[in-house]
Amino acid sequence: MKKLIIAFIALMVLALAACGGKEETKDKKEDSGTFTYKAVNGDIKVPKNPKRVVVLAGYTGDLIKLGIPVVGADQWSMDNPQFKDALKDAKLISDEDVEKIAELKPDLIIGYDTVKNKEKIEKIAPTVLFTYNAYDYLQQAVEIGKVVNKEKEAQAWVDDFKTRAADTGKEIKAKIGEDATVSVIESFGKEIYVYGNNWGRGTEILYQAMKLNMPEAVKKDALKQGYYAVSSEVLKKYAGDYMILSVFGDQDPAFTKTKYYKEIPAVKNNRVFRVNANEFYFNDMMTLDFQLDFFKKSFLGK
Repeated sequence: MKKLIIAFIALMVLALAACGGKEETKDKKEDSGTFTYKAVNGDIKVPKNPKRVVVLAGYTGDLIKLGIPVVGADQWSMDNPQFKDALKDAKLISDEDVEKIAELKPDLIIGYDTVKNKEKIEKIAPTVLFTYNAYDYLQQAVEIGKVVNKEKEAQAWVDDFKTRAADTGKEIKAKIGEDATVSVIESFGKEIYVYGNNWGRGTEILYQAMKLNMPEAVKKDALKQGYYAVSSEVLKKYAGDYMILSVFGDQDPAFTKTKYYKEIPAVKNNRVFRVNANEFYFNDMMTLDFQLDFFKKSFLGK
């Protein structure tokens, strides 16, 4: 009898161990579907293969480039013609639309650390927040790749982009001259802005990747803070030999009709390249590719 009891206990132990093993295997399988990303808002467990991402920051083009489905995006992203096809089924959201975000049932949310309703949004899905400009524009692309488990793909794009941009920069300098200057100017409302080397609108490509020159006045007043407001009367001082004119909408900005603008050498020499501000606003992977192609066509006719 004693032997039977011992045998029964042994069988029970084995059975429990087997069940425990199955549970452990199940847990491991569940865990294998996520990994931890160290964000400014903490260590966030994110899905390895996100299927429904909500973007509350300027990284939509990175996600599109990496083939990540975006189900909700901010106004700036939705207004970008380059994103139109990829976002045809996405919903317009903002950090104030907490209920609307929840209705989208995202499995990942990406935004800035200045996002409104942070605590409420973090309860909806794993939320990764970034500090604006904490990374340079190319490292930011790699970080987005890390978040969605596509770091290798993002890094491969960065490496290729650096080569393409550097080669294009050399060709442009050979054509326009080593000392030629380029300025980026944008009309926003009633204001006129000139930009430094890290404020979107193609500035990263022009000045960092292609190493083209900015006018001294731009370097002095806009390089540090990224942008600088000017009047039409002094715009000539900030205008380069070539100008990138970023415009919202189809109408010509009022300042382009003034005598001050018409007196600028780049304007007289037909060296002003007009761009759609909605397409040029960001510095994500998709936008950078578009910008580089634009500069090739504009400067080199390619």
